Amino acid sequence: MLISMMARVLSLDVGEKRIGIALSDPSGTIAQGLRLYTTTGSRTRDIAAIGELVRELGVSMVVVGLPKNLDGSLGPRAQEMMRFAEILKRESGVPVDLWDERFTTDEAHRVFDMASVKRKKRRGSIDVMAAQIILQGYLDAQGQA
Repeated sequence: MLISMMARVLSLDVGEKRIGIALSDPSGTIAQGLRLYTTTGSRTRDIAAIGELVRELGVSMVVVGLPKNLDGSLGPRAQEMMRFAEILKRESGVPVDLWDERFTTDEAHRVFDMASVKRKKRRGSIDVMAAQIILQGYLDAQGQA
């Protein structure tokens, strides 16, 4: 899905307890970590909250990290994210794309290692950094199309 100019894109790294959220700049070229959302235990409420955030920020599309298996196959967690993305698309009214998130958490840890951030201090930030990495990868791929 090609991104038009002046289109902000939101990215989600969805976990069981937390959702890392990143946002692009208005030109859709640079990803920046936005915030950490703590899940409520209800996917319906979580999706509604993210839909509201989409409207507040004037986001034109959302990218959801797709947790593929190492061999590229889709397991139960990936299937869950596909359902999550479909419901979010209906709730938010904007296109939702899925993006391979394999190794993004590892990459986020490497970034924090290079910055000498202790593991204890990373807890919430790692999910936001993973969402930023997912989004930047997605944006970079769109620019190559």
